[in-house]
Amino acid sequence: MEMPDFSPAEREAFISLLDDTNSKVRTQLLAHFLAREEGAKRFLVSLAEGKHRELAWHARWFLNELHFSDPAAEFRGFIRSLNYELETGVLLLARTVLPTADFGECELTLDRLAARCRELIAEPSSVRMRCRAINRVLFHEEGFRGNPENYTDPLNSLLPEVLMRKKGLPITLGVVYLLVARRIGLELEAVGLPGHFMVGCFSETVPFYIDAFDQGAFRTPGEVVMFLRGQGMEPAIGDLAPAPVREVLCRCCRNLANHYAAAGDERRALMFTHFVGDFEAAYERKTA
Repeated sequence: MEMPDFSPAEREAFISLLDDTNSKVRTQLLAHFLAREEGAKRFLVSLAEGKHRELAWHARWFLNELHFSDPAAEFRGFIRSLNYELETGVLLLARTVLPTADFGECELTLDRLAARCRELIAEPSSVRMRCRAINRVLFHEEGFRGNPENYTDPLNSLLPEVLMRKKGLPITLGVVYLLVARRIGLELEAVGLPGHFMVGCFSETVPFYIDAFDQGAFRTPGEVVMFLRGQGMEPAIGDLAPAPVREVLCRCCRNLANHYAAAGDERRALMFTHFVGDFEAAYERKTA
């Protein structure tokens, strides 16, 4: 017999405890949820797809621990929530291919990289000085690099694999750069150029760009334009502007659809094609 959903009082009590990381509290919550599996799954999924970012994160943790979640359905719920946060999005995307991916391990790796950057920064420091510290840690000490030899390998687009193998595409290396920068209080932006991806700094009088695929090379706006012209493209001014998280994640999905298609994995190619459609449909609903 299927157990009923939680009562309002139960929901309120569980929500108040959901962000408690005490091991005894989490163990008790896991036991309660496991005993009421169907109701707990509906309850946690509703929170995971909701607009409260912190509750959604903790709900996803419990869903994963209890093996209640369908990674593809979870990512679709994230897309439809319109509550886009870059780190959560790239990790949920990765889990659609790597269902046992350890979010905590990825976060600890990013925390460790950021901590090393902070060790190298002497205050007061400019934005460029902070970026140079990130460059030193990521590209010289840790050895992150582009993977032009196997550019279409789908693993280049999955953050846990990029952090482990220390190689990836312009967009995933750029995402690593952005997530480390955020941890040291540096607000940089994603820039989705035609055929390439860079990180942008727009806090100075004249913006500058960072090419994570080229060991963190700094570029002026004019140099970015010349780079694109060298690739046979004539950029519009909007191409050099910040890209929203939605566009970054959608671009990752397009890459994966293309790369899985090239590898002959039609099932995964179709899955990521559908995710692109979900992003576009969610955006159309929002702007309608």
